[in-house]
Amino acid sequence: MVADADPPRHNPLQEIFWTRTGLLLAVLVVVSGSCLLLSGTIQPGTLKNLVTAAGTGTLVSAIVTFGQTLITASASQRALVSPVIEDSRRTLRELAAEYRSMNREFFPTDIFEATAEPDPTFNRLMMQDLLATRQFFFRGFSARYAAARLLLAHAEWELRVIIADPRDATTLSGRARYLLRHEGAAADVTKIQHGLSHEVSIGLVGLYLARSRCTRVDLTVVADPPLDRLEMFDDSVWIHLYSDVGRTSTLYPRTLRFSEGSFIYNMERAEFLRVCRSRAARHFELGPDTTRGEFMALYRKVTGCTLTEDRFRELEAEFHSFRHKFSNAASLEA
Repeated sequence: MVADADPPRHNPLQEIFWTRTGLLLAVLVVVSGSCLLLSGTIQPGTLKNLVTAAGTGTLVSAIVTFGQTLITASASQRALVSPVIEDSRRTLRELAAEYRSMNREFFPTDIFEATAEPDPTFNRLMMQDLLATRQFFFRGFSARYAAARLLLAHAEWELRVIIADPRDATTLSGRARYLLRHEGAAADVTKIQHGLSHEVSIGLVGLYLARSRCTRVDLTVVADPPLDRLEMFDDSVWIHLYSDVGRTSTLYPRTLRFSEGSFIYNMERAEFLRVCRSRAARHFELGPDTTRGEFMALYRKVTGCTLTEDRFRELEAEFHSFRHKFSNAASLEA
């Protein structure tokens, strides 16, 4: 930064010879030298003594003036210029710190553009955030990706999940509109809505399989959640911009990462916790000791459908297939 640069070094000799003081010293030296040379050509007497005295006095004056100028220039540098430079450096440091604070509060630390395939750099950074956190908040249509990430790591988290209500037609149609923009007018709306409902079922089974990695899993089911997916950790929040209608040509949307303490982080955390406490939403809980039978009862409450053993095994196989494909595409180790 400019604020940390050393002040320019000044050479008093150079300053002297490039000012009017330097010109005066030069004139004195020339006059002194001329007088002394002239005195050498004059016969001894009063005139010779007068010229010699004038030359000598002028030379002494030049030497004294030169020394005094050196001392004065150095003192002026310390007394006037250095404090101004130091004050400017301090002001620039304060401005730089203020701008860094503003950037941290309002601007993302990382921006990942939309892609057709999982971005390995994006996913490695998110996994680093996941491994360094104790709380993991997820809000999205289904929790497939959250469950997959939990099974790709080895730690214990407090997991809170907000997903869409698969029984609500408005919820399905909201996400279906995004997929229609991605797939084009020829897409089958009914097929898309069925696929979305199926994703929720896979995500629920994935959460059940990942329950052993969590101290607790708080599941909140809401009608028509925000289209943007949110993944929040202790030190960062990731916002996947599915609502960005201008960038729907790729499957994975543009994503912004904000640091803890930023305006967006605090705002999203407060909104997430508000929804988790909302009486309008439906709330469920999974734990490490949740049994298969208890999960099947929970599944029925969430989806309104009965989950048989055969259907559970089918969904389990589909989730593991999804997790394997995702980890390979994102270059994450299983």
